[in-house]
Amino acid sequence: MADSFCSRFSPWTKPLKTCLKFSRCRNSQISSTLVLLLALLALPAHFSTAQGLWRTVGPDGGDARSLASVPGHPEHLYLGTALSTIYESGNGGESWKRLSRLDPADDLVIAHIVIDRANSSRILVAAWRFDKPEGGLYVSHDAGRTWSEDPAFKNKSVFALVQSLSDPKTFVAGTLEGVFRSTDTGATWTLISPPESKEIHEVESLAIHPLNPDIIYAGTWHLPWKTSDGGKTWENIKQGVIDDSDVFSIIIDPVSPSIVYASACSGIYKSETAGALFKKIQGIPATARRTRKLKQDPANRDTVYAGTTEGLYKTTDGGKTFQRMTGPDVIVNDVWIDPENPNRMLLATDRSGVLASNDAAVTFTAANRGFTARKVEALLVDSGNPAKIYAGVANDKSYGGAFVSTDGGEEWKQISEGLAGRDVFAFSQAQDGTVLAGTNSGIFALDQASSAWTPRSTIVNTVAQEVKKVVRGKHISTVQAVEQKQELSSRIYALDLSTDVWVAAADAGIFTSHDQGATWQGGPVAGSGDYRVVAAHGSTMAAAQPNALAVSTDAGQSWMPVSIPTAITRVYRVVFSADGTIWLGTRQGVYFSHDQGRNWLWLQRLPMVDVNGLAYDARQDRILASSRGSDFVYSIDAKSLSWTWQKTGFPLYLVRSAAGHLIAASRTDGVLLEPSTEQAQGGTAMSTKTAQ
Repeated sequence: MADSFCSRFSPWTKPLKTCLKFSRCRNSQISSTLVLLLALLALPAHFSTAQGLWRTVGPDGGDARSLASVPGHPEHLYLGTALSTIYESGNGGESWKRLSRLDPADDLVIAHIVIDRANSSRILVAAWRFDKPEGGLYVSHDAGRTWSEDPAFKNKSVFALVQSLSDPKTFVAGTLEGVFRSTDTGATWTLISPPESKEIHEVESLAIHPLNPDIIYAGTWHLPWKTSDGGKTWENIKQGVIDDSDVFSIIIDPVSPSIVYASACSGIYKSETAGALFKKIQGIPATARRTRKLKQDPANRDTVYAGTTEGLYKTTDGGKTFQRMTGPDVIVNDVWIDPENPNRMLLATDRSGVLASNDAAVTFTAANRGFTARKVEALLVDSGNPAKIYAGVANDKSYGGAFVSTDGGEEWKQISEGLAGRDVFAFSQAQDGTVLAGTNSGIFALDQASSAWTPRSTIVNTVAQEVKKVVRGKHISTVQAVEQKQELSSRIYALDLSTDVWVAAADAGIFTSHDQGATWQGGPVAGSGDYRVVAAHGSTMAAAQPNALAVSTDAGQSWMPVSIPTAITRVYRVVFSADGTIWLGTRQGVYFSHDQGRNWLWLQRLPMVDVNGLAYDARQDRILASSRGSDFVYSIDAKSLSWTWQKTGFPLYLVRSAAGHLIAASRTDGVLLEPSTEQAQGGTAMSTKTAQ
């Protein structure tokens, strides 16, 4: 149904190791299938506890979606994310530990966590997926360590879940189909809204009367509804509510159940007649009307908090007036209030993770220690100090950008001044220690003294321009070299500052700098841009688009297209090893060339496809290969082609070497550290075959 007031956010065994002789045959379908099968076998199992062999170390923060505490033990908290994971705290949110992963995919939004008041070891979780009408209801019987999916909600988006205060056996769930209820602690579920209803569906919020479990309020993507007889009949309680409003949250006063609050995209409403009539509350600006969560103070019932997409608001007079308690950049997904100390509260937010207050929302501080849900796109180990690590983050705006650790990843500091909320997709360090960041809009240099970034995105190209002159009465046209200056504002995918000539790969093409980034020259190559990766080795450079490769042998002054094997359907990474060999990470695995791309070899038996991560470790003369679809990292000897592997417990995006140990970037779990004890499994020589 159309929404005239707001735009709806869509919720929707060990690998084989073998050695064969060199082969001169082309890649066969059988070989490709075998590699894919082996890679799939390497994927983590469903419903495993998320304690991997490696550990996450930050940067802390990210998207937090839901909060819940164990009844009677407010210091024992659970935190749900938008990345299929659940965290646990035993100290009231001062620190967190990663507890479980509900699904191998990282797109499961944990919308609600309900801890059974009759049995705190039993936990129910409502979940849905981004951009898909899927999700589920997940149940744990051992305090969140292992989980099973309730078959009644298989592949169903579950947006709301509540337990009755008066009857702990009664649970109610809201889905795209309607309202489901269980009266036997979740053993069985019944659809209690009319089947095939054209009105009561897409249920986003629920509330149960504190004294009568048959009285249920349901907020849909188009107005609120109520049943007083356990779902036998329903009434549309829209009197006073602007038509077609999405209802995100409903709360009932536990002492005076006739008082009901509902939040919608058209504002916040209050009813003093059990929903018979609502009145719109004033005081919250229209831009902040997307109130995702309402929460009533358990000690002072006139105090109600409204978590909106533009901050947290608070009323202390039952809704007559509201005051914003945070900055407008805070997107609030959930509000938790300590039932024993209402001055203590936590917010689950987008980007900024968990925020904590000990003074009833007057001030907030970050409470993310141990919780990291960052999308790390760039990783750099300082060449002069391997304990200094830089991490580049995407999607977190002012809470993201760039971070640095000076103790090997244990503690992180945000260093994003000057980036203006830009995402960071690439880091590189020059021989003199200069660090550049490639962002979604230009290149920036780090001032080590101030930890601030300044633009280094000036393009100066010399072009031939026709100039007309009048000489002795005659019109003469001449061609002169003219400098054209502009700012590089496109997305920068990769940087390489390892040689005297710096090089960058961008949406707009390939760019080089001969003056330490003060100016850049370049643009599309052969009329084409969209270069995703670049690497340099002396005067030889290689840059790749998703399906093409170009090589320069004169430090980027000219570029020549290089044929890649026909089997390759996607190039993800390109690196050089010390002897000048070009290595490609591709959808079909790892390829390499000793002669600047004239001939290619394929690591035939490497049990990994979709090699999104590829890096060269000069200290050990090895290639580090990883994939977002696998939780293994492979170390390939650049000369013998033997390899070893480690199971990390996390899908990886980038792997780097730091003083003999490995660190990695993940797309959902921040930076990862290799265990201090060596756990790499044995290596054997790899088979290769020519590729054309």
